[in-house]
Amino acid sequence: MHQFIDIKRHQKILTIYLLLILTILVAYWQVKDFNFVGFDDELYITENSHTQAGLTIKGIVWAFETFRAGNWHPLTWLSHMLDCELYGLNPMGHHWTNLLFHIANTILLFFIFQKMTGAIWKSAFVAALFALHPLHVESVAWVAERKDVLSTFFGMLTILAYIRYVKKRNFLRYSLIFIFLSLGLMAKPMLVTMPFVLLLLDFWPLERLKYCSNSQSSNFQSLNLSRLFLEKVPLFIPVAISSVLTIFAQKEAGALYSFESLAVKTRIANAFVSYASYIVKTVWPQNLAIFYPHSFGMLSLCYVFLAGFAIAGISFFSIRSFKQRPYVAVGWFWYLGTLIPVIGLIQVGAQGMADRYTYIPLIGLFIMLAWGISDLLKKWHYRKTVLAVCAIILLFTFSTRSYFQIRHWENSAAVFKNAIQTTKNNWLAYRELGLALMRDGKLDDAVFYYKKALQIRPNYLTALDNLGMTLHRLGRFEEALFYYSKALKIDQKDAGIHNNTANVLTAIGKLEKAVQHYKKAILIDPEFADANYNLANVLVTQEKLDKAILYYESAIKNDSEYSDAYYNLGCILLKKKEYKKALAHFAEVIKIKPDYKQAYNQIGIILLQRGKIKKAEKFFSKAVQIDSGYKDAINNLLLIKKMFEQDEK
Repeated sequence: MHQFIDIKRHQKILTIYLLLILTILVAYWQVKDFNFVGFDDELYITENSHTQAGLTIKGIVWAFETFRAGNWHPLTWLSHMLDCELYGLNPMGHHWTNLLFHIANTILLFFIFQKMTGAIWKSAFVAALFALHPLHVESVAWVAERKDVLSTFFGMLTILAYIRYVKKRNFLRYSLIFIFLSLGLMAKPMLVTMPFVLLLLDFWPLERLKYCSNSQSSNFQSLNLSRLFLEKVPLFIPVAISSVLTIFAQKEAGALYSFESLAVKTRIANAFVSYASYIVKTVWPQNLAIFYPHSFGMLSLCYVFLAGFAIAGISFFSIRSFKQRPYVAVGWFWYLGTLIPVIGLIQVGAQGMADRYTYIPLIGLFIMLAWGISDLLKKWHYRKTVLAVCAIILLFTFSTRSYFQIRHWENSAAVFKNAIQTTKNNWLAYRELGLALMRDGKLDDAVFYYKKALQIRPNYLTALDNLGMTLHRLGRFEEALFYYSKALKIDQKDAGIHNNTANVLTAIGKLEKAVQHYKKAILIDPEFADANYNLANVLVTQEKLDKAILYYESAIKNDSEYSDAYYNLGCILLKKKEYKKALAHFAEVIKIKPDYKQAYNQIGIILLQRGKIKKAEKFFSKAVQIDSGYKDAINNLLLIKKMFEQDEK
């Protein structure tokens, strides 16, 4: 009989697994046709030569050494490298990996809670809410948020390892907890609160702590509590390392707000309102956006007090009801605790809140909902039927909302158009939409949206820079210089704006002024490869070849894969009749960029001058193979043909 019950239970669990996978695929399948988003995706993939190179020794070393993107998360870099190794720059594969991790996280979540509680349907409901809630769309549909789904995967494995350790405590099982937590932190530092989560699970549902028999005391036995606190202490080693590295990385990226620039009271007010807003969006997931602008002290005191009062009230209720309903306190403090790293007390970036921050924290609210509704209806005669119908309606509603929310992630323009429609005064969304339109060649539309961003934030340096670049491309040089001059009044030490100002001055023939701005850019940032390259080009125009060589060499030193710098330097060396050096530079160009037709043509010219006609013919032919209309190489092939004809005569 017990065996029969076990078989039925396993069949039920397997059915739930299949249903969870199927519903996720139905909701998210459309992402296979989506493009990359031009907001962080370029930082991680589309404009990152390290990840595009795939898994290499050099790339692996770089992943552990770099603080790029304001984080230290080597495992995330390695996962993107592996995707590039497998799929190249085909976005479908990268989206598919995110989706697979989301499926894995959902399955693990269900397995963990049904293992801890034995409650199959409640655990399934928690997992289904996690799988289908619209707030989680951002973490799955945005390739750059690989760090979310990847770190959560290792977070789930950490909890699973902890459950095994609780059943039989030994060093090997504890080591697995330590390893999985460390790996999760190397994907995203969001898991810094994981020791706290494990302690919550000790309270419920693992019930490793019991109330004292003394009715006058509601405290936990100090011995057990002390032991369980000490048990978590080693886990704070990777947590501390990750925290220090993350703060250092964010400072280096300039993303961390100082307490002088953003007051403590403003941070606390934003934290209260964000906690409350996430709950509202959990219940009523409308007006979701990729970016919510920070209020920077403009929040209504009424909202702040209401939010603070609600949070304090729920916290008080959850503690008071712990004996009867421990899941309320565990779920609530899971939600509060796991949001602490991203709630804005340590402010990173200009967002007030973000949907992606809820990927792990919402599990706490889902626990409260799943066990709470079941408890409220426990005396109803038709409890199971009502619960089943309500669960189906709720999940269908969320999955439908998610399906339509996912559509906004089709490309950069779609995601930022949605942000403009669903938020107010979203300066970043206007600027990013302008950038997306500029990349699509819709330059006049891009100018419109950049100016909209500047209406909201007149000193928005990035928008001024982007507007200047777009006007430059439109040939509206005087306008471009006007906006660059405004930008330089805001920040005289921005190397990029000096470089871009010089580009416009070069275009209108004001070379001496251009040289001054290029030199200022290099003085500010000596490793600015583009500024060195651009200055070298102007010096070539001025026929100052020896000086140009120095700046080309500097560009190459700072960017070893700068193919244009190698090519132009090779051309100068060829002009100076330093054929061996020129040949080496053109060969390097081909190594970096195998379809660089001009380099093949120049190598052919050098070989032809050395009398190696057949070898030269091969290089000219390769240039024509790359571009059948490349006249220089075609003419050189005709020249060789005439040489052969003359030899025959």
